[in-house]
Amino acid sequence: MNLTHAPLRAATGAFILNSGLTKLGADAATAQQLHGFASAAYPQVQKVQPGQFTKALAIGEIALGGALLTPKVPSALAGAALTGFGVGLLGLYAKVPGLRQPGSVRPTQDGVPIAKDVWLVGAGATLGLQGFFNGAKRAGRKAAKKASHAAGAARESLPV
Repeated sequence: MNLTHAPLRAATGAFILNSGLTKLGADAATAQQLHGFASAAYPQVQKVQPGQFTKALAIGEIALGGALLTPKVPSALAGAALTGFGVGLLGLYAKVPGLRQPGSVRPTQDGVPIAKDVWLVGAGATLGLQGFFNGAKRAGRKAAKKASHAAGAARESLPV
C-alpha cells in the first residue's frame, strides 16, 4: 500500500466497516426497510429474505471496510471493490423513484444521502487506478533492472 493512500483508505474503510457492523445487528423493521429500498432498484433482491439480505449486506460491508483498513490488501484491489460498491449505491440513486428531481440528475431532499455516495466511486477509482499504475511502474522498473543485469552479465562473459 502506498502511504499516500492511507488517509483515504482509513476514512472510507472505517465508515464502511461501521456501517456493516451496525447492519449486522439490524432488527426486523430495519431489515425490511433496507430490503424494500434495494428491491426497488434491483428486483432480483426480492428473491432473498430481508434478514438474509441485510446480513449479507452487512458482511459485505465489513469485508470491504476491513480490506480498506488492511495495508496488505493492494490498493488496486481495494479500490476496485470500493468502486463496485459505490456504483451499486449510485444504482439505487438512479433507479429508486423520488431520489432525483424530475428530468434531472440533481437529488431531491430524500436523494441527498444516496447521491453523496458518489465520493465512494471517486475514492475507489483513485485507489484502483493509482494502485494499478504504481504496480505497473514497479513491474517495469523491475523488468528494466533485470534486463540491465542480464546485459551486464552478457558483456562480462565476452572474451577480451
